[in-house]
Amino acid sequence: MWFGANPMVPQLECIRRCARSRRGPEIALALMAIALMGASAAGQSYDSEVHINPRPPVESSKPAFVDPGLQTHTRPIVKDVDMVLVPVTVTDPMNRLVTGLEKDNFQVFEGSNQQQIRHFSSEDVPVSVGIIFDTSGSMADKIDKSRDAVVEFCKAANPQDEFFMIGFSDEPTLLADFTQDVDDIQGKLIFVTARGRTALLDAVFLGVNKLRQARYAKRALLIISDGGDNHSRYTEDEIRSMVREADVQIFGIGLYDLVPGTIEEKLGPGLLDEITEVTGGRTFRVDNLNELSDVAAKIGIELRNQYVLGYRPNNPVHDGKWHKLKVKLLPPKGLPPLHVYAKTGYYAPE
Repeated sequence: MWFGANPMVPQLECIRRCARSRRGPEIALALMAIALMGASAAGQSYDSEVHINPRPPVESSKPAFVDPGLQTHTRPIVKDVDMVLVPVTVTDPMNRLVTGLEKDNFQVFEGSNQQQIRHFSSEDVPVSVGIIFDTSGSMADKIDKSRDAVVEFCKAANPQDEFFMIGFSDEPTLLADFTQDVDDIQGKLIFVTARGRTALLDAVFLGVNKLRQARYAKRALLIISDGGDNHSRYTEDEIRSMVREADVQIFGIGLYDLVPGTIEEKLGPGLLDEITEVTGGRTFRVDNLNELSDVAAKIGIELRNQYVLGYRPNNPVHDGKWHKLKVKLLPPKGLPPLHVYAKTGYYAPE
């Protein structure tokens, strides 16, 4: 062992002595190689701390999100669509669900081309549902009724359904992971308080991504909110494109003020309608908070009473483009005019 500024000095002296012996040149070359290797390792151990200069932090006016899944400009979900499945809801003029229809009562068009319906179902199948719950400051006088609405929605669902819940104010937060226990959801709601601003679009993004972990093929989001967005990192165009690509139905319950106080609140109803309708869902406007639980239960029942139409495109193409869908109804005679809710299209794989 040696100490000092240059640890190679004893090694060099040894090399010079070996060079004067009978096999000096060979031994000297070998020792020289070992010494150089040792010097390289020593240099690394002594100098490694000064070669890395930390990058200065990038300042941003946007809040940092606690969930690592929230990263901007992430490509949304794109699914293989050899079989296109279209959930359909049918209502009468009183907005009541219409059940008992058959496959022959439906027609599906992709663009202008009618497709052959190869799959038809009206069975109650389990659903994976994400609840997107507004906890911003403007919900202070609505939070109690909204908690009750979430519980009624879960109770009206299929007993095999699974749920998760995201709360959002300044940023979205996962309040409850996937569970089939309504009491678990209800227990998490007890600790929810209303404060902060409204990051609705970010919450939708997180909800759609969370559904990638879902157990069931049928997937939905329920949004409960009282206004527009004023604090999201994502833009309306990004979320609009994402929900069009995701195979997820989105329903909304809008708790709008009669006299909106801000521009965002004025635009809120249109934003929620746009997000839900493109997916085949819809938004229910609630003016009386006492009706909130009934509306939530109605959405839960609607998810259990949908028709599912499936077809294979006549001319399947993998062009990555948006393909428009239209579902037409051929109702039995004697029924009043009926309304059909279905998604408006899908993105083909690339």
